[in-house]
Amino acid sequence: MARWIRRIYMRFGAPAVLIGISLLTALLMFGFLYNTMTTDTYEVELFQLSEETIRAAKTVEDPVRTELERTRAAQEVQPSYRYIEEVADNQAAVVDSLFGYVLEAKSTTESSGEDESEPGPRNLDASLSSLRESIRLFEQNENGLRLTDDMLMSLLVLEEDMILRIEREVRNQVLSVLQDPLREDGLTQARNTAEQEIREDEQVPATAIPAAAAIARSSIVPNELVNEELTEQQIEQARASVEPTRILQGQVLIQEGQLIDREVYRQLELAGMTEQQSNYRSVLALGLFVLIAAGLLLLVLQSAKIEGVKKAIRLTIVFVVVALSLAIMKLLEIISGNFEVVIDFIYPTALAGILVRLLIDERTAVYVTILLSASAGMMLQSGYAGVFQMDSALYVLFGGLTGIYLIRNGHRSIRILPISLAVGGVHLLYVAFYLLVNQSQYTVEEIAFYVAAALAAGLLSGTLATGLLPLFETSFGILSTMKLLELSNPNHPLLKKILTETPGTYHHSVMVANLSDAACEAIGANGLLARVGCYYHDIGKTITPQYFIENQSHGNPHDQLTPQQSRDIILAHGQDGAAILRKNKMPKELIDIAEQHHGTTLLKFFYYKAKKQNDELSEEEYRYKGPKPQTREVAIIMVADSLEAAVRSMESPSTEKIREMVDAITEDKLKDGQFDECDITLKELKRVKNVMCETLNGIFHSRIAYPDDRK
Repeated sequence: MARWIRRIYMRFGAPAVLIGISLLTALLMFGFLYNTMTTDTYEVELFQLSEETIRAAKTVEDPVRTELERTRAAQEVQPSYRYIEEVADNQAAVVDSLFGYVLEAKSTTESSGEDESEPGPRNLDASLSSLRESIRLFEQNENGLRLTDDMLMSLLVLEEDMILRIEREVRNQVLSVLQDPLREDGLTQARNTAEQEIREDEQVPATAIPAAAAIARSSIVPNELVNEELTEQQIEQARASVEPTRILQGQVLIQEGQLIDREVYRQLELAGMTEQQSNYRSVLALGLFVLIAAGLLLLVLQSAKIEGVKKAIRLTIVFVVVALSLAIMKLLEIISGNFEVVIDFIYPTALAGILVRLLIDERTAVYVTILLSASAGMMLQSGYAGVFQMDSALYVLFGGLTGIYLIRNGHRSIRILPISLAVGGVHLLYVAFYLLVNQSQYTVEEIAFYVAAALAAGLLSGTLATGLLPLFETSFGILSTMKLLELSNPNHPLLKKILTETPGTYHHSVMVANLSDAACEAIGANGLLARVGCYYHDIGKTITPQYFIENQSHGNPHDQLTPQQSRDIILAHGQDGAAILRKNKMPKELIDIAEQHHGTTLLKFFYYKAKKQNDELSEEEYRYKGPKPQTREVAIIMVADSLEAAVRSMESPSTEKIREMVDAITEDKLKDGQFDECDITLKELKRVKNVMCETLNGIFHSRIAYPDDRK
């Protein structure tokens, strides 16, 4: 599989391949989720009998019923009133004005030159005309003042004192009524009461009662009026407080044999369940979801500091893991209808997270787990809960994250069984939460099933991950954490070969591994890969072990060889080691470490020895064939390899001497261009040097001299 991906990558280039695999992932998710997002439709006709019972496939708002409920709530709102104290004084002033006009008309006519003691018909007619003109504005307002000529004449014929007395009585009656709040609905009764009081008032002549009653009635107006602004606010609040009326998923819209009337047909249309409607909105929504998911996945993998073809391989792994996980979900979705209990809890939630964590990295595993939890919320729907079921989504999310972070915390010793049991424990806690939140009555058999399913899901996650991991490693050429731990086992045949044939090299490799591991972890590189790579990096020395100083115990055989012969033996151990690893089908990463850990450095000792014999000697003849380190891990191993040998050869190494040696060797490699082809930075190199100094000081620290008891 990895070979095919590399070929496609070389042919089409990085952007096309990565985008293509991302789109395939989106199409895969779309295919699995399509049936979940789309709605079943029915062939129904108005005023026909339904052939089956139809339930709503999704929860939708019913705008017609919602508006009816809001209108009803608005109509039930009682108006808010405000009491206006000034109304009583204003209406009393109106009464005064009316009677003032009467007195004015009377006095004007009496002073017109006629006999004032006996006003004649002409004077009365003039007074009436003048008075009618004066009160015209009063008769035009909404209070309904209507005074006939007889009423006005009954006032004009009275003496001024009597008119003032009637004015006082009417005024007092108006003030008496308006001293209390008066609304529109009580206006008629208040006016009738005032009129009755005037009719019974002995101070008012019988002839003037109709006029006085009319004036009093028109002067009594409401003094407690509707507060329009406040009432409108209360109406809006009442409307807003009405929750939208919804057709709930699973709600029976029509029973079998029931007549399909207009209301039922409207609800079916609203739920999108008639054949005349299309599911383009659901399809569009699903398309947007899968595009976002695939785009974020591409973004997560693009940010990794690895070459493009490895990104393509990782993206393909995610594609396969997602496909496998969705297939399991689909199987559970298909068979769930045959069970009365929720069988979703048997889904292996941590499977995808464990696989991606071991094969790729933690960040990608977390994203894949979140993506699958969202998919589970749509696919694993128990009953009629909604388009997205939070129960299933959280179950998958919690289980998956538990598996991922337990691997992170124990990456030096990954044991799948304890991780699986821990995932099962988290499942149990979530199932308990689920059962308590639902507040339903469960039988002992149902509770036992959920407990068993939760534990089984955890164990199934670990079992499937263990079984599938070698298949992924073989198919994609991936060196996983599990594989590295397996290769670090001292009982591995090649490690036993190094230990038995070159014990000095074995010890040297272990020391270099300790240095490299600590340095890699300090800058975020793969410390476990560096450690295991160090165990095998000098396996080429097993071909001629006696020619390497750490394995020499009886003299140095190089003393008997020419510099050229020694050069050939020393320079060959990197390529020989790579050949041995290839022959034993070891991972490519370990082969690269064996080939690259010396880069193209100069074999200085034998070069300068040969230089004494030939001044025109070229450095290239005494340099390793390389290539130079291609990754940060190999660059760190190169420095650690040289440091371990150099410090071990020092007499009485001190902190200052170790620091000087670390700086000198690192600077020499940097100036020689050995780090030009990897992405290690100067800041990271500084951190690497500090960590190596700390580690070497811990290894070669000074010890106190114990007294000799024999003296």
